[in-house]
Amino acid sequence: MKVIAMIPARYEASRFPGKLMQLLGNKTIIQRTYEATVQTNLFDEVFVVTDSDLIEEEIKKNGGQVLRSTQAHESGTDRIAEVARDRPFDIIVNVQGDSPFIKKEPLQQVIAQFNDPTVQVGSLMRPITQLDDIQNPNVVKVVVDLNFNSIFFSRSAIPFRRDPDAQLSYYEHIGVYAFRKEMLLNFTAWPATPLEKIEKLENLRLLEHGIPVRMVLTSEKGVEIDTPEDLERARILLGL
Repeated sequence: MKVIAMIPARYEASRFPGKLMQLLGNKTIIQRTYEATVQTNLFDEVFVVTDSDLIEEEIKKNGGQVLRSTQAHESGTDRIAEVARDRPFDIIVNVQGDSPFIKKEPLQQVIAQFNDPTVQVGSLMRPITQLDDIQNPNVVKVVVDLNFNSIFFSRSAIPFRRDPDAQLSYYEHIGVYAFRKEMLLNFTAWPATPLEKIEKLENLRLLEHGIPVRMVLTSEKGVEIDTPEDLERARILLGL
């Protein structure tokens, strides 16, 4: 089974333009993400996929591999699908470019789910422990069935605690996806679906087509850098 990783990387992020080229110590965010992905030793190949000359130069000057996307895309998944179509692989893992603290174990667990031939898509979730995060629409929640297949993703606090004394766990969806090749190409060919448009969550497109996402529970709490405040948190985490 050939497993590759692709890291979609655009320069003009809406909430934090140019964030992937910001420095964390003496390395950029995108370079740290690329190196962390390679150092897991889980992948036959690792690529950064970008339409940016700056990002391409940054990765190549440090010995990394880059694939250029040429079209405008709504999401990183669409970006990697453009360049992945003609490449040979069985499983592709989409690692977010703003995840410099990505670790081996959770990625390894996601890849292992594909030993089950029924699994078409895999992803990660972690427990939510802060009330503010449960109520924060920018923290995407997921509920799963008894086999850890996704039932729903939402920006709302799900499930609703009808009985205030009931024991209940909330889970945050972490934006790492793994796809079988055919599923990736099918998914990115489908138009946006009604619930996806309402919540602005592309993973709902899978559920609306009857494709569950096999979720893996992890305790990893790395920082995904979406804002300047996240960047400061990341620098503190590195002791900078």
